[in-house]
Amino acid sequence: MKQAYHLFLAWIGSVLRGAPSRHIYVIGVTGTKGKTTTIELLNAILEAAGKKIALISSLRIKIGDENGKKPTDNSMPGRGYLQQFLERAVKAGCGYAIVEATSQGSVQSRHRFIEWNAGVLTNLSPEHIESHGTFENYRRAKLGFLRYVGAKKGKLFLNRDDEHFEFFSQALRSFSPAVYSRNDEEMQRIMPQVTPARSAGDIAPPPFLLSNFNQSNIAAAVAVAKEIGVGEKIIEDALRHFGGVPGRMEFVQWRPFSVVVDYAHTPDSLESAYRAMRSEMSSGKGERLICVLGAAGGGRDKWKRPAMGKIAAGYCDKIILTDEDPYNENPEAILEEIASGFSRVPGGEYHLPDHEKILDRRTAIMRAISLARPGDAVIMTGKGSEDSIHVAKGKKIPWNEKKVAEEILEFTKNGRI
Repeated sequence: MKQAYHLFLAWIGSVLRGAPSRHIYVIGVTGTKGKTTTIELLNAILEAAGKKIALISSLRIKIGDENGKKPTDNSMPGRGYLQQFLERAVKAGCGYAIVEATSQGSVQSRHRFIEWNAGVLTNLSPEHIESHGTFENYRRAKLGFLRYVGAKKGKLFLNRDDEHFEFFSQALRSFSPAVYSRNDEEMQRIMPQVTPARSAGDIAPPPFLLSNFNQSNIAAAVAVAKEIGVGEKIIEDALRHFGGVPGRMEFVQWRPFSVVVDYAHTPDSLESAYRAMRSEMSSGKGERLICVLGAAGGGRDKWKRPAMGKIAAGYCDKIILTDEDPYNENPEAILEEIASGFSRVPGGEYHLPDHEKILDRRTAIMRAISLARPGDAVIMTGKGSEDSIHVAKGKKIPWNEKKVAEEILEFTKNGRI
């Protein structure tokens, strides 16, 4: 009954809005991580090619030159919102719409009755297990979206570097999906032009960290852009001038020590972020990685808390455990569950990582920055560019992680910490 209800909402939304997807090229980007960055990269490339773009993601909604926030925290809003978004995009004269397609949205048929022209899978790792029941159900939701795109004659793009590539390649073989990889010869030629090598004397932070996962995001965006017909020079110029994505490996400060804000909130994305930071700290002069770490409450994927603790213990020299979005859960209990993963590192039960627990997130960031020495790096994960912290009884505390870090750094310069 519930499935029929969601299907009806998707259908009536299309009917009421006049099936707007028939009049615009619609691209869906799905996966566990990298969706927002891939969307922003593709937007930058298509804009450089003179296209008028609409997009909707966990970060923002954009229609032509207008930017705004979505009406909900949901990356793929329901109740006909996508059809309304597409209608507005068509009326604004946009030729392309890029949509972040989520597993929950697919289960609730929000992708239905849209004439998709392309569907991209960035990668897959365990996420939203509580809401889907099992990882297989989560994977099935992603597959269901891609099959729907293929059934609509949309072009599919799969990441050869992802561990689940073979599963999706076989399941979708009847649609002859295109395959992309950060290791393709063409991509290896493009990558050095995206972010030039930096010297120790550089003062300004890098706008875009060319980590493995960002290379995969670039490869996805380039594959779609070339399918659309964008020329190589335009693609390379757009990538060279790409300014990064707010809250996604975003440098607040580069020197004398780095301060980085990132949205990583799964074990896989957390490890990718830490690995990327470690690669930036390669001088071998004893630099430390100082990590501000939390996990969402509200019953969201409790399994990943100790897994994230284990990863942090393996990469971080100092860990500050703090609130992320506790919702109605006991914040201290969440931190205990993260810390329970420390002893899962080989030898960890005898050599627990240097860590502290500071529930107030601002105080935790202040503590992390106060500990940093030249050459160190401070990374705060979990919030990214989100504008609030969710606490008990449905309340939200206004929040801007980058701004908080900037304020603390300013206080530090003035000798107030």
